[in-house]
Amino acid sequence: MGYPVILHLRGRRAVVIGGGQVAARKVYGLLEAEADVVVVAPEAVPDIEALAAKGEIVWRQKTFAEDDLAGAFLVIAATNDRNVNEAVAQAAGSGQLLNIVDDPKRCDFHVPAVVRRGPLTIAVSTGGASPTVARRIRSELEKQYGDEYGTYLQFLQKARDVILREVADDAARKRLFRALAADEFRQNGRWDEKFAHLLTKEKERNRERRDGNDEDFDVHC
Repeated sequence: MGYPVILHLRGRRAVVIGGGQVAARKVYGLLEAEADVVVVAPEAVPDIEALAAKGEIVWRQKTFAEDDLAGAFLVIAATNDRNVNEAVAQAAGSGQLLNIVDDPKRCDFHVPAVVRRGPLTIAVSTGGASPTVARRIRSELEKQYGDEYGTYLQFLQKARDVILREVADDAARKRLFRALAADEFRQNGRWDEKFAHLLTKEKERNRERRDGNDEDFDVHC
């Protein structure tokens, strides 16, 4: 049983050995995470060639050598040659995260099937048992969580910052967070307008409670 995590790869070197379609899929995923991607392969599919030509990745057009892993945080062996994959496994250092496609037992991690909607990331993994099943579940989730979730979550992030800055009462914060996360709120669509109303209501409630406490203090003094 694996331990699920989200890795922050921005600016970290990720080395992909292999130049086929599987390698290309891995490269695209790494670029989405803003990794510094290096591909090592004597030949590559057009997608990898195009990314290299645009300067989005570095393509070392050569056979794999141990020093290709120097400085790598994450290593993916995506070739169809078991001897090359084994050489990558032997060369990887103890501090480098290793994935060898189609050899789950040799992997430090598995790459799940992913649904991305802006800040929302949904990952589906079968632990390497069936990538086909993982892709099917991902397809179902893509239908359930449409593109609107990206915009919605971007709004929630901004609203959260406002709440943390302007609302001191913990109970009021929790009420606002629950209200914004409700399906009814998301489906309403007028998020800014509705949020402004809820925020004003909580501020007024807090003032009334504070004023009431002040009156009680005056009476008992």
